[in-house]
Amino acid sequence: MNSKTRILRIDASANVSNSNSKKLGDKLIEKLETQYQNIGVNQRDLNQDLFFIDESWVGANFTPAQDRSEDQRRQLVFSDLLIDEIKHADHIVLTTPMYNFGIPATLKSWIDLICRAGVTFQYTADGPVGLIKNKRFDIVITTGGVPLQSPVDFVSDYLKQVLRFIGIEDVNIIAADQMNVDAESSYAGALDQIEKSYGFSHVAA
Repeated sequence: MNSKTRILRIDASANVSNSNSKKLGDKLIEKLETQYQNIGVNQRDLNQDLFFIDESWVGANFTPAQDRSEDQRRQLVFSDLLIDEIKHADHIVLTTPMYNFGIPATLKSWIDLICRAGVTFQYTADGPVGLIKNKRFDIVITTGGVPLQSPVDFVSDYLKQVLRFIGIEDVNIIAADQMNVDAESSYAGALDQIEKSYGFSHVAA
């Protein structure tokens, strides 16, 4: 019997009930279930529980772990939880729309909470080195009118850089861009990308 593949699904859209990126995420999860056979999905909705870091949080984060007060440890509990979700996942799926050429504010908050020196990356004489290894990461991105990889796409390359920074190199982008131009074609194209992405032998193994 195959061991269970642990999937972490992260949804960033503020549109809770009718999100195109979430709909495509559903299709991707269905495909992964077929490929892996035995999966467990942990869902993280970034509309819930997220907060923006402030001075006290930054102070807690940069205080050595052994020197943190009880209050400082409490301030980092949620960040620790988000990082543990990543560490315990085999495969991560992020769904996000593009808002005003960039990522949703909630997704930026998540990034700030998971990028922590000594925890998800470390500084060395040769520069920063990511500490999160051996993860497959799919990013589903939807846009209204902006083509991905155009000069005003500040989503796809930024997210890939953040993931490389913490050590995740195996990143696949599934794009449904310009949905306000031709929604049907864009959505169908994204479904085709999902199908093509999961002919990989290492997924079915």
